[in-house]
Amino acid sequence: MTDIKIKIIDRDGVSHEIDAPTDMNMNLMEVVRSYELAPEGTIGICGGMAMCASCQCYVLSDTELPEMGDDEEAMLSEAFNVKDNSRLGCQLHITEDMDGLEVELAPEEL
Repeated sequence: MTDIKIKIIDRDGVSHEIDAPTDMNMNLMEVVRSYELAPEGTIGICGGMAMCASCQCYVLSDTELPEMGDDEEAMLSEAFNVKDNSRLGCQLHITEDMDGLEVELAPEEL
C-alpha cells in the first residue's frame, strides 16, 4: 500500500496534512469525506458525478494534475466562487504523482 501526503485546508481555514491511499481508486472528494474535513451533506452531494460542484477546491501547489475533462469544465463554468485554480475534487483521482498536493476547499454554496 502506498500513501501520499496531501495538505487540505478546510472551510474554517484549518490545515490538515493527511495520508491518502493510492491503491483504493479514491478521488480527492472521497478522501475529504473519509477524514470528515467537511460537514456531512456539504461535499460530494451528487456522489462524484461532476454535477454539483460541492467538492470544488482551489489547488495551491504546483502539483501536476490530469487535464480537466468536459464535464468538470462545464460544471465549474456554472459554479459559484470559481477561481483560476478551481478543480472538482471528485475528478481528481489519487495517484502517486499527487504527493505533496495542497488544496483549499471552496466555500459551501448556500
